[in-house]
Amino acid sequence: MDINNKKAYYEYFFEAKYIAGIVLAGTEIKSLRSGKASFNDSYCLFNRGELFVKSLHISEYAFGTYTNHEPMQERKLLLTKRELKKLEAKSREKGYSIIPLRIFLSEKGLAKMEIGLGKGKKIYDKRETIKERENDRDVKRKYGI
Repeated sequence: MDINNKKAYYEYFFEAKYIAGIVLAGTEIKSLRSGKASFNDSYCLFNRGELFVKSLHISEYAFGTYTNHEPMQERKLLLTKRELKKLEAKSREKGYSIIPLRIFLSEKGLAKMEIGLGKGKKIYDKRETIKERENDRDVKRKYGI
């Protein structure tokens, strides 16, 4: 199970990436294991020194009862104090954002989220990204890689 945020790589340059744990309810982890999550417009923000992810949609568990979770609730991310301080200082600078990149399960079966400290791309940077992607695709097609 690996859910990626492809749009983020198109919209941002990433300076640093971190692996964070996520605080989840029981039905949320079951939905994640079946791959039912969406990153549409999700972002991370600080609240009283703690990092939260907002707008991350984890679908309700199909076999859940009245204890099912809210799909769009904000979820706490778990990082070390040093990483949190470094991220908070950088995110206060102009132009920097903390963006969720992917959700995966660790070897122990715990849900983890890779987050990136990114700076937004300009329109000409996005065009450059599209050109590189098309060139790679042509090379692969030509040489059968």
